[in-house]
Amino acid sequence: MRRLLSSDLKELNILKHYRIIRKWASKVCNIKEADLELLFYLDAIDFFTKQDFKDGTYSYSWDNRRWNRLLKEGWIVVWRKRNRTTQKFHIYKVSMKGKQLLSRIYRIMLGEEDIPENTKSNKLMKRISYTDKVMATSITYLNKDKTR
Repeated sequence: MRRLLSSDLKELNILKHYRIIRKWASKVCNIKEADLELLFYLDAIDFFTKQDFKDGTYSYSWDNRRWNRLLKEGWIVVWRKRNRTTQKFHIYKVSMKGKQLLSRIYRIMLGEEDIPENTKSNKLMKRISYTDKVMATSITYLNKDKTR
């Protein structure tokens, strides 16, 4: 298998519409953008401890409720509980809900799937606020762009 080069990523245009896709996912799934980006990091690790989580959050704004919020909302789950003798820490992983969201974002970035433009499955398309109107226009542009 050949090594992936920076020119390969540029040819894929994978980051061309990343900002729009990230904002759409955070608005529709009620997750903060920093939490979403942290899920990308944690999904790459696969299994992680709370210390791995803390190491991953150093570059984000300080939010002491982030861990509990991600657990409570079901974005991360306990994979193996500690037993106080041989396993000293819980081991966590990104939940199925989180993995489905991340894989959907990847599919949209690669152009395999479009962001829904109907108001039933995408509340941004209701165009209630000015930012919703701007995002709806951007989503329409993104879906028409077949070179992503």
